[in-house]
Amino acid sequence: MTSYPSNVPYRSAWKDDDVLAISETAEKFFATQLIPRREEFEAAKRVDKDVWRKAGDLGLLCCSIPEEYGGGGGTFAHDLAVLEAQARLGDVSFGNGVHSGIVAHYILAYGTDEQKHRWLPRLASGEWVAAVAMTEPGAGSDLKNVRTRAVRDGDDYVVNGSKTFITNGQTADLIVTVAKTDPAAGAKGISLIVVEADQCSGFHRGRVLDKVGQPMADTSELSYEDARVPVANLLGGVEGQGFGQLMTQLAQERLIIGIVATAIMEAALETTVDYVKSRGAFEQTIWDFQNTKFTLADVSTEVHIARVFIDSCIERHLRGELDGATAAMVKWWMTEQQVKIVDRCVQFFGGYGYMREYLIARLYQDSRVTKIYGGANEVMKDLVARVL
Repeated sequence: MTSYPSNVPYRSAWKDDDVLAISETAEKFFATQLIPRREEFEAAKRVDKDVWRKAGDLGLLCCSIPEEYGGGGGTFAHDLAVLEAQARLGDVSFGNGVHSGIVAHYILAYGTDEQKHRWLPRLASGEWVAAVAMTEPGAGSDLKNVRTRAVRDGDDYVVNGSKTFITNGQTADLIVTVAKTDPAAGAKGISLIVVEADQCSGFHRGRVLDKVGQPMADTSELSYEDARVPVANLLGGVEGQGFGQLMTQLAQERLIIGIVATAIMEAALETTVDYVKSRGAFEQTIWDFQNTKFTLADVSTEVHIARVFIDSCIERHLRGELDGATAAMVKWWMTEQQVKIVDRCVQFFGGYGYMREYLIARLYQDSRVTKIYGGANEVMKDLVARVL
């Protein structure tokens, strides 16, 4: 439940009692297992694997994967509640959005029955961490231009190429790799090859990238040098399906970005209201200035609009009705609002707003990249314009 600066609480319609229960469990978990170890994880530029295993033990991974594959057997609302709880604490470092919200659903939607039984239980338990390797040094939002090749050689694919900006790259045990199995076929020549890292000769992890923000998040370079992957690891067992598989799942990815952005905005508003009501200036609190009240009234209204919009889209997605253009609207608009609202809130903190000991400074540092990842916002607007 989110309370705005009013006397009327707001409860999202998609949060039934079961979803609220897992949200509370997730918030307690991240507050005790993640936030206190922030400095340790920032120094390592990744979250330790023991956090993944503990999250799996509590049922916080793969919540919407059926129980027959080791998952929680819930709906995608349960996964979103876990991601929202993490973001509400001001953290975006634990790469569960990719792990549970994206990779697990690639496998669930497109994997063979053998692949589902082989991989999903390990992801749900936290034994394995998942990543998806799309972006390359020369191919970002335009996935048709990926240059990574997968050439069949007997019972293996021989994979060559490089990837960058890969979430969970250093930690991942299972990497869904976007590669061309038929370069002459354009988008229809793209396939998803699942790399099991510890069993793949020729697969190499590069450096953990030194980012402006999100310092705890594992974001890495990967390379494939004659990496041999069994043909049985072709997702779905049919070549040339990868581009369609990616496009179908992108709406869900953008919804994840939207719920995280909304939670970050709410966290920024809450911490700012608390600060201005306690901080003195010129023999009054910062809250007593009319500019403070008017600005935060604007922010509160914008955050509430964002919440209502994301809730509507979540409800549509749970009914199977969220279209790609609306998901693109979610991604670009929510992240634009996130960056703008966090920036406006920073101003009330003065110099303290630039000190990372304050939550608002970390939110500011972490927010800017959201307008880029998951598809640049300019690309999102183009997708929206195509249906006008």
